[in-house]
Amino acid sequence: MENLQSFFKNSWHEITKEVTWPKFSELQGSATLVLVASIIFALVVGTIDFLIDNGLKLLYQSF
Repeated sequence: MENLQSFFKNSWHEITKEVTWPKFSELQGSATLVLVASIIFALVVGTIDFLIDNGLKLLYQSF
C-alpha cells in the first residue's frame, strides 16, 4: 500500500513541480497549425478521390 501512496505522491510532485506546461498561446498556435494541415490534407485526398472516381467512370463508359 505504501508503494501505491508513494507512486501517487511522486506523480503529483512531478506533474506540479517538474513539468513545464506550454503557454495558452503556444497551444492555440499548435492547434491552428494542426487544423490547417488537416484541412489541406483532406482537400488533397478529396481531390485525388474525385479525379480517380471520374477517371474510372470515363474509362468504363468508353467500353
